[in-house]
Amino acid sequence: MNDIFLRACQGRKTDYTPVWLMRQAGRYMPEYQKIRAKVDFLTLCKTPELATEVTLQPVDILNVDAAILFSDILVPLEPMGMQLEFTEQKGPVFHNPVRTSADVHALRAIDSQADVPYVLQAIRLLKQSLKVPLIGFSGAPFTLATYMIEGGSSKNFLHTKRMMYQSPELFQSLMKLVSGVVTDYLLAQIRSGVDTVQIFDSWVGALSPHDFERFALPYVQEIIRALRASERQVPIIYFAFNSSGMMEQVRKAGADVYGLDWRIEIAKAVDLLDRNHVVQGNLDPCALFGTRETIYAEARRILEGARYAPNHIFNLGHGILPETPVDNAKTMVEAVHEISLKAL
Repeated sequence: MNDIFLRACQGRKTDYTPVWLMRQAGRYMPEYQKIRAKVDFLTLCKTPELATEVTLQPVDILNVDAAILFSDILVPLEPMGMQLEFTEQKGPVFHNPVRTSADVHALRAIDSQADVPYVLQAIRLLKQSLKVPLIGFSGAPFTLATYMIEGGSSKNFLHTKRMMYQSPELFQSLMKLVSGVVTDYLLAQIRSGVDTVQIFDSWVGALSPHDFERFALPYVQEIIRALRASERQVPIIYFAFNSSGMMEQVRKAGADVYGLDWRIEIAKAVDLLDRNHVVQGNLDPCALFGTRETIYAEARRILEGARYAPNHIFNLGHGILPETPVDNAKTMVEAVHEISLKAL
């Protein structure tokens, strides 16, 4: 197996900078669209053979150094009692948002082996054929809780913050429950064979640094401690999206690797992380709509900016956009490999 991604996660020497893309298995690929045309999104997530096929598609096409399991961060919330639907217009929608004490008490913890067996079966199938490491993942507790409280995506997270400020004990109760679900879910993925896990905190940038430390960070720390205590150890990536203004707080999470969005110069982030942590990122996804020359230039700029980190995993600062030309994604991977190899 090509283990350069794992070595980078561990801060070990690598021959070149590894690269993968968030949402690398997705709508920008014609191969994905052919499968997606036959089934709805949740069915795709819940069918191990199809999820496996979709996960594998970009590995050979793009020549990336890691695969990420095809699923969605909201999958483990459905067996908790959440009524989930993915719509073309609004994206994910929960028809029974969590707003009251009764709503929280109506939820249940999950047993990943029994409640999401299709995710674990997809992992086992992938490990039979993959020649690069497999990344498992989950949403972070705050991000998952916001979806549950808001009933879907939100601009200002009014319902979530109202609960935080008006009923902090109720909010903390929900967070504890969700944290237990995330821990169980990630441990089940690790036992099934993933080589590393990424915790996506997509909405945590809506918080102030003070509220992040109070309402979000302790739960991420708790999950990471539980993963560290597990029988099988894997590297842990924490990606707190839109958190450039609170890097000093984010670095307390205890992860091995910190994902970065494009809103911060990567060299500055490396310094804010005391040059002691592996970083991942942080190309603006829209840069992939540039010319070959601009993609190479942006790749070079980011690679140079990350040179003082213990190691660097090249990635986008968020998921690849559906309109992205596949050839441009290939060019980015090619550029990262070529430039970083020459630099060594």
